[in-house]
Amino acid sequence: MTPDAHPVPADRPSARRSLEGLSLGDAFGERWFPLFRDRPQAYAEIRARRTPQEPAWHWTDDTAMALGVLRVLDRYGEIRPRELAQAFALGHDADPARGYGHGMHQLLPRLLQEPERWPELTRELFDGEGSLGNGAAMRVAPLGAWFHRDLSLVAEQAVLSARVTHAHPEGIAGAVAVATAAALSVRGELDLAAVADATPPSAVRDGLTEAVRVPFTTEPWKAADLLGNGQRVRADDTVPFAVWCAARHPGDLVPALWTTAEGFGDVDTTCAIVGGIVAARAGVGAVPQEWLSRREALPGAA
Repeated sequence: MTPDAHPVPADRPSARRSLEGLSLGDAFGERWFPLFRDRPQAYAEIRARRTPQEPAWHWTDDTAMALGVLRVLDRYGEIRPRELAQAFALGHDADPARGYGHGMHQLLPRLLQEPERWPELTRELFDGEGSLGNGAAMRVAPLGAWFHRDLSLVAEQAVLSARVTHAHPEGIAGAVAVATAAALSVRGELDLAAVADATPPSAVRDGLTEAVRVPFTTEPWKAADLLGNGQRVRADDTVPFAVWCAARHPGDLVPALWTTAEGFGDVDTTCAIVGGIVAARAGVGAVPQEWLSRREALPGAA
């Protein structure tokens, strides 16, 4: 597919809303991430809905890589893997201290030099199995919002975006699931069963199917126990709980983020996923100004 040959059903405003929510969730979640180890009262503070007091909420690699996805879409109207590999590599080179995982620290410097070798370099990770982590899922919500009018295109483009860094089928399935959830969110149709149905057969899909059976009245910590909270840094341990949280609060970003934070685990990533899904439709207009002013600013043009 090329923009010249096929009209692309792009929705830039929804994609930008998704990015805003993703970055807010990322920065909000990162405030809590180290505290579960160092401050035992963190969970009580989350339950009491006490806003993190740090004056500056910095975002992490979740947002840095989502910016790369959106830049490629904005320039080409589609995912072009070589160009996306280069965008990721340039983002890492500019600021490698954003919290990238070990696999990305291995991969992205090599892609900076040889972006055209992304297929073989990505497959070399983790003893040739490729990454099944949550990185492809954490950055993909704006893509789902961009292509939301065509769910088959959402899945196709999500796969292309994932394979640049995540060759393992589970990493790819996680990206398809989150992109689909974001697309459905824009359409006002976010539904766990629909997301599961659109996800390729995988442990991610199995987890989403399990999430369908978890009532929204369930305490978030219990849902996280059942579905995973990202602590294992795997797509199947991250995506089902995040999509459950988003579906629990499909039109209200702030409660969605608090609910997600109650699950502990990899909080910046789960909150980034939830923020990207929910804000794709709801935006950040109802978010307290205090939160938005503390969150690190995004580049003006993505």
